[in-house]
Amino acid sequence: MNSSLNAARRARELAELGSLTVDVLVVGLGATGTGVALDAASRGLSVAAIDAHDLAFGTSRWSSKLIHGGLRYLASGQVGVAMESAVERGILMTTTAPHLIRAERFVLPLYGGARARTVMLGYRLGDLLRTAARTPRRVLPRPSRLSAGQARALIPALREDGLSGALSSWDGRAVDDARLVVAIARTAAAHGARIITRCRALELSGKGARVRDELTGAESTIDARVVINAAGVWAAQLSPSIRLRPSRGTHLVLSPGTLGDLKAGMHVPLGGNRFALVLPQADGRVYVGLTDEPVDGPVPDVPEPPEADIAFLLGVLNSVLGEAVTRDRVAGAYAGLRPLLDGGAGRTADLSRRHAVITDDNDVITIVGGKLTTYRRMAQDAVDAACPQAPRSRTARLPLVGAPVGAATGAVRAPQRLVERYGVEATAVQDLMGQDPALAETVALGVTKAEVVWAARHEGALDTGDVLDRRTRIGLVAEDREAAYRVVDDLVAQTGVSDA
Repeated sequence: MNSSLNAARRARELAELGSLTVDVLVVGLGATGTGVALDAASRGLSVAAIDAHDLAFGTSRWSSKLIHGGLRYLASGQVGVAMESAVERGILMTTTAPHLIRAERFVLPLYGGARARTVMLGYRLGDLLRTAARTPRRVLPRPSRLSAGQARALIPALREDGLSGALSSWDGRAVDDARLVVAIARTAAAHGARIITRCRALELSGKGARVRDELTGAESTIDARVVINAAGVWAAQLSPSIRLRPSRGTHLVLSPGTLGDLKAGMHVPLGGNRFALVLPQADGRVYVGLTDEPVDGPVPDVPEPPEADIAFLLGVLNSVLGEAVTRDRVAGAYAGLRPLLDGGAGRTADLSRRHAVITDDNDVITIVGGKLTTYRRMAQDAVDAACPQAPRSRTARLPLVGAPVGAATGAVRAPQRLVERYGVEATAVQDLMGQDPALAETVALGVTKAEVVWAARHEGALDTGDVLDRRTRIGLVAEDREAAYRVVDDLVAQTGVSDA
């Protein structure tokens, strides 16, 4: 079936739901919700999946983009969670999304009394997890010790004074977490799932939902045999018996060139088993994160990073730099809320990242907890619980839209930047430029007009915000967003969206 998502398909499929009873209704279209839709649809079940906003509108677009092997969980004794992370990382990197997930090298600089032996032991245990998960060495190289000179060659901004060397490790990272969600959603659509954005669930029961089309205001009912609540930090609003303790993770977005010519990411110790992350981006920006602060009160649609978080992260980063990064080099910042199960008293940083499948008094099944890396396993467990008679999950062997099958993406004849974001579909995006040379013009940060058109025709972008904030990441920096807004707005308005 066609994987393209667009306005015409949305309208048609939403209208069809008025006369159908689907096997599974999924609420929430982040990584977990789209994962549930794909898992259920690929088992042959009829699926409707809705979200009040857009694909990857919530937590899924605010991550560190790290697809990690669970080393932190191993250090805290959560062996099962650590192993699950390592297995899921391997599946993403080798089978389901090798075009969107790549290996990233991280350097941990050693100063003063740094616990080099202890940390290296942890890295080696992490490498054993990689082996146990059957992820090939060619995908994730082994950890190693670096000299001070080797460390500064990779990260020139490091402070020389007191630098005794560094440790090198490798992990997985997403080119763009929101694009991963789009790929999952489109793959679900290719298996027949109805993916409906701008459709708000007003009330849930085990037999369906009362919903409102946020584009027209019209209310209707979607009937279903089972309902799975995958609304993340908003899950408790739809199933009040669920108790969550959201935690805020803030990231900085540094202007291009701020840390010089970065050739690797960086781990900066925070104490205990925690590290801050420094992640260079293909567009020259650098992400620095992340905090773990409890959040009380109503859950906002878009969390705001407080100045205290920004100051904290700058302080951590500057502790290992030769020249301090000042506040004016922070081009932007973003914050996401983790949907952690309430574990009682204590820090949110200490709460388990294990996911849970819970059935409430209304027979609504809720999937909460977990993390981006393990979205596929979370989805599998949710569908297993909701539909115990269904065929077994297929998603561990099911490549996402754009993934190469039988060949590496290096064989795709298109610019590397497009290949890293679209995989084998990069040639189709490139063809748009051949059909209309004006579409080869860039909008901002290397994003072309052709990508804007592609987002509206095939990736479910319904408005300018969808393109700027989720199909591309131009919107992370306010100035970039403002500069690109009019061009993108005109393109979205002019794009003839068909259900072809």
